Amino acid sequence: MRMLLLLLSLLVTPPVLAQATGPLIDALATDDYAAKEQALTALTETGDPAIVPALKALESGQLYRRLADDKVLIGQEQEESISLTDPLTGAAVGTEPAGNVELIRVNNRLRRAIGASLGALTLRSPDAAVRRTAAEAVFVSRDAAALPLVEAALAAEQDIKVKRSLEQARAAILLADDTLGTDDKLSAIATIADKGGQAVLALLNPLLGSEDAAVAKAATEAVRLIENKLAWAAAAQNIIYGLSLGSVLLLAAIGLAVTFGVMGVINMAHGEMVMLGAYTTYVVQDVIRTHVPGLFDWSLLIALPLAFVVAGGVGILIERGIIRFLYGRPLETLLATWGLSLVLQQAVRSIFGPTNMEVGNPDWMAGAFQLGDITITFGRMWIFLFGLMVFAALMLLLRRTPLGLQMRAVTQNRAMARAMGIRTARVDALTFGLGSGIAGLAGVALSQIDNVSPNLGQGYIIDSFMIVIFGGVGNLWGTLVGALSLGVVNKLLEPLAGAVLGKILVLVGIILFIQARPRGLFALKGRAIEH
Repeated sequence: MRMLLLLLSLLVTPPVLAQATGPLIDALATDDYAAKEQALTALTETGDPAIVPALKALESGQLYRRLADDKVLIGQEQEESISLTDPLTGAAVGTEPAGNVELIRVNNRLRRAIGASLGALTLRSPDAAVRRTAAEAVFVSRDAAALPLVEAALAAEQDIKVKRSLEQARAAILLADDTLGTDDKLSAIATIADKGGQAVLALLNPLLGSEDAAVAKAATEAVRLIENKLAWAAAAQNIIYGLSLGSVLLLAAIGLAVTFGVMGVINMAHGEMVMLGAYTTYVVQDVIRTHVPGLFDWSLLIALPLAFVVAGGVGILIERGIIRFLYGRPLETLLATWGLSLVLQQAVRSIFGPTNMEVGNPDWMAGAFQLGDITITFGRMWIFLFGLMVFAALMLLLRRTPLGLQMRAVTQNRAMARAMGIRTARVDALTFGLGSGIAGLAGVALSQIDNVSPNLGQGYIIDSFMIVIFGGVGNLWGTLVGALSLGVVNKLLEPLAGAVLGKILVLVGIILFIQARPRGLFALKGRAIEH
């Protein structure tokens, strides 16, 4: 008999709820925003999940009042009419001319209240992620009308994370109640203190001046702990930003570590090799957008080998046409490559124009994810990993291939390498082409985070030289350590001294360091030092 009564109650409850909530939904059809808010509060207190579609429609501007009978319905605009459905059952109720219905309007205050109500009504969703999001929404809104729903959901909740979020939402609502006793306030403060964050600080700060000494003391201690936690999180976030900047500098400098560090050539056109890689990416994406848009997510992977070939080929031409006549003459090399950089910039301006080119982000590089209080963007993460991969590949090439062996032999003793039958001119050309090709790969990565313009490479050339010298001329490990450490130091100094002064302090620090250690962090003997 009890089971039969339970089944009957389950069958009867939906119509009863519908009868109760139907008039409340119709009460939204008023021009008085205060009355709308009262109706919204009454709807929320019913706890009926069937009203969620109506509230979503109200929030998105799809809830209408039918002028003939003041009935509130969900509407979908068509050409000159509105297709209407029942807000509780979802059943179609016909189509009306646009003049026969009136849109129910909302203001910002009511929109916030709708968000809080939707959060409260989804607290009993079967999806744990939805319930947790709903609890977070209630925590932000601190709507007292949602307290019974929160307590009911808390009593039935089994998921630990969702339960913690519900407890924090309940504590936030209770703290807004001026009649709350001391013990309850202390318990609520302890509950939300574990959550941390700026939202909790905003909730606790008014309690610092409380007349209740125990409450003021607990709030002060909680604020101190949260601020310390936020300070550590900010430092960790700056370190992440620094590693991200360091990976960008590594990509820009690693090719220069080959041409300048290994060959001893001051190549002021290195930044233009980076620029050529970025423009190769633009051309590849432009062709894909025009002819095969379905391959856009693969555009960067297609652009990588092409950018390496384009920049590397230009690098070989530069070495064969200019650099090989200037070995051992650093000033002439500097002036020649500086002039060449201007020529390349003007050539790109003539071909593509002076304005920035549009280079898009594939879906797998878009967005970000949270790691506690730290935000990590996918684009920066992939660039960091790509920089490490390029570094590892270059180390393998130098240590495990015949070309790498020949490059190291020529670096250590050119005359002996020539006597051993190594074609040093060929090694010079391939080495310069390798460094330029790596710069082209850097251009592909930088196209995702910087403006693709003829001046792209100019922003990285000075930093690249600084990193190579700081890390140790000709030492790739020094380039890696130098790039990452300079990136982190830059980002840690920015909040304290500002971006410009921070860069100045880094530059002064490097100058003083080079005075003490002229060969950088990791000294390397060879042709680069001899010249």
